[in-house]
Amino acid sequence: MPVMELKQVNKSYKINGGETFQALKDINLSFEKGELVSIIGESGSGKSTLMNLIGGLDSDFQGEILVDGENIGDYSEKNLVQYHKEKVGFVFQSFNLISHLSVLDNVTLAMTLSNVSKADREKRAKEILGVVGLQDHLYKKPDAISGGQKQRVAIARALVNDPDIIIADEPTGALDSETTDQVLEMIKEIAENGKLVIMVTHSEKVAGYSSRVVTIDDGRVIDDQKGSALTVTDNKYKTVKPNRKKNLSLIGSTKLALLNMKEKLARNILIALGGSVGIMSVILMLSLGSGVNSYLTDTMNSQVNPLVSEVHMPDEEPENQTELNEMRDQNPLMGLSSSAPFGTENIDELSNIEHVEAVEEGFTNFSIGTNKASFDGKATQFMSVTTVSSMITSADIVEGGLPEEGEVMITKNMADTLGEDLVGQDIQVDTIVNEQQLNLTMTVSGIYGAEASAAIDTVYLNYEDLKNAMEEAGGGLNPNIIYLVSDDAAATDSIKSKVEDLGYKGSSTEAIAETFSQMLDVFTYVLAGVAGISLVVSAIMILTVLYISVVERTKEIGVIKAIGGRKKDIRRIFVSESFLIGLFSGMFGVGIAWGLSLIANAASTHYFDVAIIDLTPMYAVSGIVLSIIISMVAGLMPASKAAKLDPVESLRRD
Repeated sequence: MPVMELKQVNKSYKINGGETFQALKDINLSFEKGELVSIIGESGSGKSTLMNLIGGLDSDFQGEILVDGENIGDYSEKNLVQYHKEKVGFVFQSFNLISHLSVLDNVTLAMTLSNVSKADREKRAKEILGVVGLQDHLYKKPDAISGGQKQRVAIARALVNDPDIIIADEPTGALDSETTDQVLEMIKEIAENGKLVIMVTHSEKVAGYSSRVVTIDDGRVIDDQKGSALTVTDNKYKTVKPNRKKNLSLIGSTKLALLNMKEKLARNILIALGGSVGIMSVILMLSLGSGVNSYLTDTMNSQVNPLVSEVHMPDEEPENQTELNEMRDQNPLMGLSSSAPFGTENIDELSNIEHVEAVEEGFTNFSIGTNKASFDGKATQFMSVTTVSSMITSADIVEGGLPEEGEVMITKNMADTLGEDLVGQDIQVDTIVNEQQLNLTMTVSGIYGAEASAAIDTVYLNYEDLKNAMEEAGGGLNPNIIYLVSDDAAATDSIKSKVEDLGYKGSSTEAIAETFSQMLDVFTYVLAGVAGISLVVSAIMILTVLYISVVERTKEIGVIKAIGGRKKDIRRIFVSESFLIGLFSGMFGVGIAWGLSLIANAASTHYFDVAIIDLTPMYAVSGIVLSIIISMVAGLMPASKAAKLDPVESLRRD
């Protein structure tokens, strides 16, 4: 049975205007092993079209091209890939070596696409390169060897998978006379080794080496002559087929991508650095928000007892809000209580909550322009009168201690205004509580310096002292704050949750902090979103560069397809490149963000004793993952374009 047989093969092209041009007309040929066939003809005669058909680069034809009895025109994409890997090898006029790969890597590429192990493919490639006389040039790049040596590399690449058919397209067209004779002798020996070698040429000298010359003109075979018979021998070109396993693996495609990126190293580093700017900005914005939030939370937690929950009555609408506003307009000394008072039933309800060990009554009153503290001829206004409880810790008392009977504690800002060494001194406190004017002489027990209270000057005293003062002034006092003391810090959250379920309000300070935290989160995400615009720019940049890469490597893509590369393999290589760009961009971005965070935290710690940026491992990993995702999404379109390139057109591209 012939190795290859063509039966009534016709090939037509669509041309401008919807017309059809028939390039091949009723081709009938049969080829045997051990033949060296030259297909000759003028330019435009159809010989290159015939070469593309028998090589499986173009499967759109009419008729049959039978290889071992199977019509390659009926092959699926998978079958064609196997045909290129196992049955046919190509030798091109312009060599079509991949410039950034070494001689050895160019030859092993065909086996890399078959996932042959590195040891096996290098052993096989070195054996073939030794046969063609290039054992001393294994690690040179194509630009470092002569034209004749390049064609020898191309021949080695065609032979490395031990195919049955070798197709040579003008194999000596780019060589001088002496080198031409050497290459033709080598090709003749390959045919004598029992392979079918088909050369497409217009040179009579090349045809003279052939055992058979087929002349084609205007798409038809016009002559088919026998030449000098070849002696089929078992010579040096006889080798064992490589042990093929599968298709190109993900690791293999990543290695090829790394080699490709190494060729344009400076450009790829700049792309990665450009992409890192967006990642760095987003990470820094999120870390800044996290740092400020953590500082706020830590500050709040440091000022309160973790065993205590603060409770307020729910807000109630006044019966006559208009009348209340008019009264305040007429009497600016009227105080503004923070919330409604608790009744006995409310206190009993709260005391029955599970894990509540004790209940403390408290009172707070907030007003503007009605409160004044005086000492030694100096006076300062304050906004809040608050009773002390187990909620307040001694952590932020900068001087003295918590007030006992007949004592008050004032904020540091008030103390700075009234004078030095106030602890132990008597001051005058004038305030309005529940519309009752109080004029108290109290001893200063301590100075409160919590940063959260810096904006609100406050006088702290015992609930019993305030209650007694109200009774002496003819009024009364009911608690408007309840403090629930838990028997276990771990139960505090559940107590707060139960308080909310019962319809009461929690700590106003915590509510303000939570609101501020939410606002800070929104602000952080807005800044991160603005910074994220640069990620879009990065994606566009990567998309553009990979498109340029597809154009630059069009011929390389054609070569890969000719030696058995699948569309999936081409996509994998380009997607792997975009993955690596994204990985390096993310790593650069995290590294730069980390360096800047160290500088910023060193400065903020020096001036404010606070580390303002909290760059967590989660942010770092998320930044790298985000960079990879953006880069790979940007690389999908160029990868798809590369995979769809027509190998015939790709190999024709200069």
